[in-house]
Amino acid sequence: MRLTVRGRLTLVYGGLFVLAGMALLGATAVLFSQRLPTVLARSDLTSPLPGVGETRQFIDESRNDALATLVSQGAIVLVVVSAATIALGWLVAGRMLQPLQQITATARRIADAPDADRGLHERIALSGPQDEIKELADTFDVMLARLDHSFDGQRRFIASASHELRTPLTLNRTLLEVALTPATASEEVRRLGTTLLAINDRHSRLIDGLLLLAQSERPVAERSYVDLADIVDHVAVSDTVKVLTEPQEATVAGNPVLLERLVQNLVENGVRHNVAADGWVRVRTGIRLDGWVVLEVSNSGPVIPRYEVPGLFEPFHRYAAERLHSPGAGLGLSIVRAVARAHGGDVRADARDEGGLVVTVTLPRAL
Repeated sequence: MRLTVRGRLTLVYGGLFVLAGMALLGATAVLFSQRLPTVLARSDLTSPLPGVGETRQFIDESRNDALATLVSQGAIVLVVVSAATIALGWLVAGRMLQPLQQITATARRIADAPDADRGLHERIALSGPQDEIKELADTFDVMLARLDHSFDGQRRFIASASHELRTPLTLNRTLLEVALTPATASEEVRRLGTTLLAINDRHSRLIDGLLLLAQSERPVAERSYVDLADIVDHVAVSDTVKVLTEPQEATVAGNPVLLERLVQNLVENGVRHNVAADGWVRVRTGIRLDGWVVLEVSNSGPVIPRYEVPGLFEPFHRYAAERLHSPGAGLGLSIVRAVARAHGGDVRADARDEGGLVVTVTLPRAL
């Protein structure tokens, strides 16, 4: 097990103190041993001991007793003081490293955010003296501010560009409809106009998806009480495949428009990517034992390799077999993930062995 920085600092300073204490105790014992015979010899001049041999024996015994007492008592004091010093060093090291723990906790919260830019608005805002740790925290805050500004500018650009592109597409659609209205239009012109209208509609759906994606990637500020079961009853319908619903109470706090789009995208995705005959889509809602709201949408469909599933949530990414035939823009599941994470939840997809997907959305329950 690797020691933390706090543990290593405590061991280093505690070890240095013990070594210094042992050196001090040893030096004291040596000096005391050298000085003691002289003191005892001087005191022997007034001693009543009759012989020289007895005097020498007395000096040696006294010196040995004094040294033994000094070393034993000094070792006990050294052990007690060392233990107290190590404990104090542990507390001081923790106090000195507390700013680093604050920086680490902030970085971990940002790293654990569902999206890369979800927690960039948070700052460390470390207070204290202007030392190296304070400079590190301030530099980290400046970096977060620039990243937050960059991501926010990117979202604004997508929204602005999408708004600007809607005007020429609307104009194109109007001109095409006018051109196809007269009865004098030839069959070739009508076929060409119909194709161009389909392309125009596809681009319009793409722009609407980009706008919704840019909107849903922002945290939801205004929330209201929403029951996903009501949305399922209203949205989960299809004229081409059989839709099975099992709506149970699933109350969340969020944006009703975005949550309705989340359910609608999952149902449309299940209907669009299905089999030609006897296809089905099953929609379930409920509350798990841990209190989280669950929306599960499963469907029949083509067999999808499991390694392809994570990429389905990326913008403009579709399963290879569906890229040429699907009328979608490849933003449906990306919007689902963005809406779920904007509400504090998440989404997971699993490939069915028989074909199709099981998409599970988890959201916090409204209290």
